[in-house]
Amino acid sequence: MLISPAYAQGTGLFDQSALIQFLPLVLIFVVFYFLLIRPQQKKQKDQRTMLDALRRGDRVVTGGGILGTVSKVVSPEEVEIDIAPGVRVKVLRSTIASVLAKPDPAAAREAAKEKEKEGARREADKA
Repeated sequence: MLISPAYAQGTGLFDQSALIQFLPLVLIFVVFYFLLIRPQQKKQKDQRTMLDALRRGDRVVTGGGILGTVSKVVSPEEVEIDIAPGVRVKVLRSTIASVLAKPDPAAAREAAKEKEKEGARREADKA
C-alpha cells in the first residue's frame, strides 16, 4: 500500500480553491456591513445625540405619537412634557421619537418678558 503522489499534493491550509470558496462569504459580509449594519449604527448615534441635546422648550413627538413641549428635564432618564394647557406628563427620554422644533433662545426670552408684562397689567387692572 503505497501512497500515490496525487494524494500528497495540494493539502495546504490556504489553498487557492479554499480562498475562492470563502470569497463570496466575505463579499456578502461586506455588503451587509455597508448596507445594513453601518447605517443602523449611524441612525442610533444620531438618535442618542438628539436625546442628549433635549432642552426646555423643544417641541417633541413621543413614541406613542403624543405631541408636546419639554417643560423640564427631570433627570438624565426622565423629561417632563406639556401636552395641553395645565397637563404635564413625565416620560422617559428613550421614548421620544423626534424633535420637531427647537425654539430660538432670544424669541423664548422675549415671549417670557411679554408674559410678565401681561401678568403685571392684569394685576394693575385688578387693583
